[in-house]
Amino acid sequence: MSYLTQMQAAKAGELTAQLRAVAEQERVDPAWLREKVAAGEVAIPANVHHTSLAPQGVGAGLRTKINVNLGISGDSRDYDRELRKAKLAISMGAEGIMDLSNCGKTSAFRRELIAMSPAMIGTVPMYDAVGYLEKDLLDLTAQDFLTVVEAHAKEGVDFVTVHAGINRRTVEAFRRSPRLTNIVSRGGSLLFAWMAMTGNENPFYEYYDEVLEILRAHDVTISLGDAMRPGCTRDSTDAAQVCELIELGSLTKRAWAQDVQVMIEGPGHMAMHEIQANVLLEKRLCHRAPFYVLGPLVTDIAPGYDHITSAIGGAIAAAAGADFLCYVTPAEHLRLPDLEDVREGIVASKIAAHAADIAKGLPGARAMDDRMSDARRRIDWEEMFSLALDPEKARRYHDSLPPSEQKTCSMCGKMCAMRTVNQILAGEGIEISCEG
Repeated sequence: MSYLTQMQAAKAGELTAQLRAVAEQERVDPAWLREKVAAGEVAIPANVHHTSLAPQGVGAGLRTKINVNLGISGDSRDYDRELRKAKLAISMGAEGIMDLSNCGKTSAFRRELIAMSPAMIGTVPMYDAVGYLEKDLLDLTAQDFLTVVEAHAKEGVDFVTVHAGINRRTVEAFRRSPRLTNIVSRGGSLLFAWMAMTGNENPFYEYYDEVLEILRAHDVTISLGDAMRPGCTRDSTDAAQVCELIELGSLTKRAWAQDVQVMIEGPGHMAMHEIQANVLLEKRLCHRAPFYVLGPLVTDIAPGYDHITSAIGGAIAAAAGADFLCYVTPAEHLRLPDLEDVREGIVASKIAAHAADIAKGLPGARAMDDRMSDARRRIDWEEMFSLALDPEKARRYHDSLPPSEQKTCSMCGKMCAMRTVNQILAGEGIEISCEG
């Protein structure tokens, strides 16, 4: 029998090639993984048209994955630069890339990205609606929104962010609870504006079944967008955010009934003490669907350093059970990120994901750390560089101020603790002097 989606196959007891690949990579039992996919606790985003894909699993019991955002904007249409960002992300091990293009030749760029990328590709069709259809926002019809979703699905996108939870009930909750930063989701703000100007219900909510039919036909995972995510720590876990999350829980079950895989998108800004509770709330209200978080950023006053505020929140969220981290770069809130910003954002996000996997006790999560620690004990610099998350930066820092003694660094020199203890344990004496 031919199955349309990974979830449909899993429910029927079938082990697809993509599922077997994920099980081998994660070192888990394929039968266990099949049960998780069938239950919706793990998603394997794998569009049938994405032939260059190296499948990844997102969800409970698997490594925490990271996503990189890029894309063409109205103020910057450098297609080559955005492709260089994608290649950098792939080389640094990012499992997902979201193309957030909203202007220019979006379809051509997206097709090229999908053709060359082993990483899963996500998009936000709402961003692309105006540019792709060359219409003003107010002139878009409900069918127009579905047309863009179908175009992305046919091109090979593995997951799409659809802001289906911002319906009239959610908007009413938002209007009753004044926020400091209102709606900061770009897709959410556009839908809010369209609904207010036309008087219509959110088309992604009103025609949700039709959206699912499109996604099912191409095995596209739906990433249910958080239009009401907080844009500052003061607004976190308010009525609008929770109201939308309740809607997303209902939409999750409707998607699973149609064999469409689901991820839930989560908060953007949130104080540290609220993060664990939010993860638990998402898992409860959305039936343990994989949780995909932007940040969370744990403070609002660090422009230029938001990759750090995001990594702090991401580590806490992933340790509490979040499954997928969307990177944040130092350029967040300031400008479109450049290549160096992308590198810094990826490393910060990978640190958060890896630290969380250690905290969750995933089998083998600490193996690289143990190898690094052993190399440090032996003071084997080449091995340390090879094990580093960013080998180029580690080598550059070390070599920028070379030590006077081999098997040390310029921080401690002859007083290197590793060197001292190694020599004493080997039965050798040490001589330490500041002279010369």
